[in-house]
Amino acid sequence: MTAQQKQLAQTAIVYLTVNQFCEKHTAFTRGGMRALIFNEHQNGINKAGAIVRLGRKVLIDETKFFNWVAAQSGKAA
Repeated sequence: MTAQQKQLAQTAIVYLTVNQFCEKHTAFTRGGMRALIFNEHQNGINKAGAIVRLGRKVLIDETKFFNWVAAQSGKAA
C-alpha cells in the first residue's frame, strides 16, 4: 500500500445509521441521537455537516459528529 493509499484509507468517510452509530458508540442512545437530529437547526449539528440525508434515510458522519461534540465543550455555561 502506497503512502497516498494509506492517507486515503485514514481519511475515509464513515457513514452510519442511527442504530449502527448507537451500537458502535454506546454512550449515545437512539432517542438522544434522534433528538439531536430533530433539533439539528437549533444545535448547529447541521452546520457541522454531521448529518446526511438520502431520501428518508439519515446517516451520521462519524468524524464530523465527534468534531461537533468536541466543539460543544467550549459552549457549556
